[in-house]
Formats: sequence, C-alpha cells, structure tokens
Amino acid sequence: MGFLKIDRIHHSYFTKSSATTALSNISLEIEKGEFISFLGPSGCGKTTLLSIIAGLLKPTEGNVTLENQPIEKTNNQIGYMLQQDYLFPWKTIEENILLGLKLNNQLTAKKRRETLTLLEQMGLEGVEKQYPAQLSGGMRQRVALVRTLATEPKLLMLDEPFSALDYQTKLRLEDLVSNTLKSFGKTAILVTHDIGEAIAMSDRIYLFSPSPGQIYQTFTIPDELRTLTPFHTRNHEKYPEIFQKIWKELEQVETEQ
Repeated sequence: MGFLKIDRIHHSYFTKSSATTALSNISLEIEKGEFISFLGPSGCGKTTLLSIIAGLLKPTEGNVTLENQPIEKTNNQIGYMLQQDYLFPWKTIEENILLGLKLNNQLTAKKRRETLTLLEQMGLEGVEKQYPAQLSGGMRQRVALVRTLATEPKLLMLDEPFSALDYQTKLRLEDLVSNTLKSFGKTAILVTHDIGEAIAMSDRIYLFSPSPGQIYQTFTIPDELRTLTPFHTRNHEKYPEIFQKIWKELEQVETEQ
C-alpha cells in the first residue's frame, strides 16, 4: 500500500454558465521517501492536483489518502513551498521560521534550537535577527524551506519553488533541497515546467496532458542518476537521452491540444 494514494481523482470547476474539467481519472501511488515530479504544459491541472492532495480543494470525485488516512482538510502533516517565499516582512527571520511551530502549539526550547540549527545548516548562520528584505531571493527560499521543515511534515509540496531565481542560484538550491529532503527521509512532490529540473531531482516523473488533465506518460529515472546530486545528474551521460525522450513526449502532448 502506497504512502500517498491518489485514487480516481476527477475535478471540474463550475460557473453559472459553464463547467470546465481540470482533471480526469488521476490515479497514482507514492512510496515513503520518494521524490515525484508533475510535469506538463500550462493548464494541465498540476497545481489543481497539488491543492487537492494538500486538502485545500475537495475533488469532484475520488479521494486521496496519506498513510491510509483520508485527506479532507489542511493539516500540519503536509508542508507547502511555493514560488514566492511568503515570509512576513515585518518579522525577523527567526520569527518567520518559528511561526508554524508557534501556530501549531509545538514551539518548545528544543524545537527552537533544532530549527535554528537547521537554519545554520542551510548556510544562513547569523541572519536570524535580520528581516526578509535584507536577504537575497535564494536566501529567502532557504528560509522558507526551514520554516516548512520545522513542523516536521510527512509530505512536502513544492510548487515551482525555484522558477523566480537566477539559474546559478536555482542549481544550488536544487542540490540543497534534494540533499536536505533525502537526509530527513521526506516524501516530496514537485510541480515544474522545467524538464531538466524534473530529471535532476526526481525518482519518477508524471507527464500530464491538458484539457482535461490526465497522466499521459510516466518516466522512472534510472538508479544511477537517482543516487547523484541534481547538479551531477545534469552532467551524467544518460541525462541528454532522457531529456530528449521527455521533450519529444511533451511536444506530442502540446500538438494534441
């Protein structure tokens, strides 16, 4: 039985005059500790599915279970990391990273020490009394990751968290996030438009077709790439072949729209 099970999800958006089907018959299972990517063109329902998994949106049909328990509303077992860091600008970095723990009544002296240690491990030693405006975009995303991990979620949802960053910072953060999640044994789902990013970070990639969103193709990344860091995966001899294969399938999806 999968750690996360998505069973026959169908979702439509309704207005007074029309109904638009965003997702149709989505079923998949994710094991504990896996890193999965949802890849596909705009409008294929990737973010809608992420919202359903997170309990932010109730599907028209189907259900989602985490460790055999239905996900029916938001809970602290699921962490979210978005394109924008959503740090509170009037709070210090320390206040920002401890906020989730405080809201969940989990803030203890031990938890505070552990979270500040994680901030140091992210290369952000000495910034705890600073404010978000004093940090670069990449540094703020690292702070956002610390805030997300502080509450020890079982599942992490990453919705294009690197897309607003410059390429060099993006590559560094891919490595940092990948290594951190592996060290914590976390299960993660990444939504991305970037084929290279999906290959570099994932164990498995689901390619979606749009109108309505369906799983068009599934790609399992070879073991010899999965053991590497994202940066070294991009330099592996098998990387170009996998990239071209997914690129062709993505082109096929887009021409069928």
